[in-house]
Formats: sequence, C-alpha cells, structure tokens
Amino acid sequence: MDRRESLKWMMAVLATVPSWNVAAGGNASKGYGTDPDLVKRYRMGDLWPLTFDATQKAAAAALCSVIIPAYALSKSAAQLDVHVFIDEWVSAPYPRHVEDRKLIVEGLAWLDEESGQRFKKPFAKLALAEQHKICDDICWPAKAKAELAKAARFFARFRDLTADGYYSTPEGMKELGFTGNKASVNFDGPPVSALKKAGLI
Repeated sequence: MDRRESLKWMMAVLATVPSWNVAAGGNASKGYGTDPDLVKRYRMGDLWPLTFDATQKAAAAALCSVIIPAYALSKSAAQLDVHVFIDEWVSAPYPRHVEDRKLIVEGLAWLDEESGQRFKKPFAKLALAEQHKICDDICWPAKAKAELAKAARFFARFRDLTADGYYSTPEGMKELGFTGNKASVNFDGPPVSALKKAGLI
C-alpha cells in the first residue's frame, strides 16, 4: 500500500470518530472573543496574523509535497496550498494550535538546518531523493534514533495536518469518494407504504 492510499485509509477511519464538545471542560470558551461572522468570506490572515515567513513557507510546501506528492490523477498537497492551511492552523490563538505552532516552527527550522548540514542547501532546494533521505530518518517515531525523537514528533504532527488539510479540499474529498450532502440521483420519493402510513395517500 503506498503513502497516499495509507493516508486515505487513515482519514476514513478518523471520520468515524465522534467529535466531542470542546467546551465541555468549561474553559474552552473563555478569552477568544466572539465567533467569526459565518456569512463573511475570510481570507488567510484576516482573523489573526500568520506565522510562517518566506523560508518557513517554502520548507512547509516542500514537506507537504513529500508527504502527499502529485500523481496522474491528483495534485500534490502543496499545489492545493495545504502548507497555507497549516500556517493558518498554527497561527490560531487556541491552546492546541499554540502548542502545534512551537512544534512546527521549530521542526521546520530543524529541517533546514539538517538539510544544510547534509546537503548544503535548505530543504526546499533539495532534490526529491535528498528530501526523502531526511524524512526517512524521522517518519516513524518508534524507529527514529533517540536524538531525532523531537524531529520525529514534528514530522508525525505535520503529516497529520497535511492529511487533514489535503482531504478537506474538494480534490481530496473526491479521492476519498465523499460526495457530501447530495440527494441520490436514484431517489424516487418515499415508498408508498410510508406515504399511506402518514396519511398522505
């Protein structure tokens, strides 16, 4: 099973997990102001300042493309601007997002530093095979060397965010076979027995 197929299965499983009310703990609703206007169309950065600078954005885009590359029938995660989604995510003021911001920003810095040490270039400028050599060392936390544990934790979280962003796009949902809230083309109305029971015929 290839990487893309594995991510599709993972997202399909996650879709079956019930969502919980984050306000149940009592603190989630404090300190963040009112809800956004759900009728207004917001652009990236309208709700809070974005985090990534040009170097971080380039590294994030390159890593997104390593995690979900383009293939004959679909664009890569970077081509669908998933790295921009990750920037928006880590820039949000909520506790989980703040935690992710530290991990992701430090992880991207590590990625470029490691790339410089190994190949004398930033991660975004490496050949794909060179990018894979670095990612192969951190893509499986249980097998990563002790000194790479934090980098492996970064990669795992970045991979999750990449999959979340990618499979939330129309292209990603199409890959999953998700059609959304659409009426079946074969629906001919309720059965006669139900209409009779409701007293409608």
